[in-house]
Amino acid sequence: MSNSPVKIVYCTPALYMAGGVERVLTLKANYMADVLGYDITIILTEGKDKPLFYPLSDKIKVINLDVDFEVLWTCSFVKKIFVYLQKQRIFKKRLTEELIRLKPDITVSLLRREINFINDIQDGSRKIGELHVNRANYRNFEAGDTNIVKRLFAKYWMHNLVSHLKRLDRFVVLTEEDKSSWTELSNVEVIPDPLAFDIDQVSPLTNKRVIAVGRYVYQKGFDLLLHAWKLIEQQHPDWELAIYGMGERMPYEQLIDKLKIDRNRCHLNGSTPDIKAEYLNSSLFVFSSRFEGFGMVLIEAMACGLPVVSFDCPCGPKDIVRHKEDGLLVPSGRPDLLAEALHQVMGNDSIRQKMATEAINNAKRFQLDGIAMRWKQLFEDVLS
Repeated sequence: MSNSPVKIVYCTPALYMAGGVERVLTLKANYMADVLGYDITIILTEGKDKPLFYPLSDKIKVINLDVDFEVLWTCSFVKKIFVYLQKQRIFKKRLTEELIRLKPDITVSLLRREINFINDIQDGSRKIGELHVNRANYRNFEAGDTNIVKRLFAKYWMHNLVSHLKRLDRFVVLTEEDKSSWTELSNVEVIPDPLAFDIDQVSPLTNKRVIAVGRYVYQKGFDLLLHAWKLIEQQHPDWELAIYGMGERMPYEQLIDKLKIDRNRCHLNGSTPDIKAEYLNSSLFVFSSRFEGFGMVLIEAMACGLPVVSFDCPCGPKDIVRHKEDGLLVPSGRPDLLAEALHQVMGNDSIRQKMATEAINNAKRFQLDGIAMRWKQLFEDVLS
């Protein structure tokens, strides 16, 4: 390797949204540019004139190819096929031109549309793929996708994806649990996402509030959480439940009315720019997801000194939470068991205090400097 800084290009659709992938990429890229001294470029396809949601280091270059795949959201099924193929040709041409011009040492794909052709681009770079969801749910984000045509397409799509992943220099997943599902591959590495903030303040655990964080979508299981809350709310009249996240809240508001949940102690909030403050203002974190890629909010809550009650869903919780030490893991999709676990922790101050101490120590595994060093080692390995 020469003395010039390692040149890394990240390929991802957009950075204008307040999503987990966007936040993690920004966090890592800033550290690599500012601390490790890497030459970082991020190539986008969407949001040409939209401001970046998370602040990027001035040292990082951003190139927007302005492909606008998002127009597909408004197309009919038949039109979508033709528009997609056209957009994909444009994307391949523009990305190829940029990579050949930039000549990076390493190109990191966040495994969106470029995975179909990135191995064939002759720019001289090592190719790394980085996946932020688990294998089982890579192409299944909502309920009801049981159409036989969709299932057949998903099977073909996965076979095609695996053939591309095999050709990568490295394929990075977030959990050991997910790594074990990619049995066809021998190039898989596990590097979890980093914690988004320093462990410098912890909750005093004095406010009797249970907090949940995530988008208002099927995946996050807030319907299951509300069913669980209904089972225990009357046993704990001095506790409240607060949910924070983006998305359409109306179905959950209607479920609260249907279940006759006390609205004075159950609050559906929008997203907040300071979620850390909300963790610090709570005494217990609940995680009700049906599936995950990782579960970053678990680590955030634990870093703030919150014990955790979580579904043991695929993938993430069992890699993060140590059952009966810093939290409780319960079988996925069982509101009755989630309620039992919540009741157990809400009703016992000493359990909460003990788990909180363990949670803070556990969360240190995910601090940014340690995770960044694992990426640095991986980059050095593929370039050696």
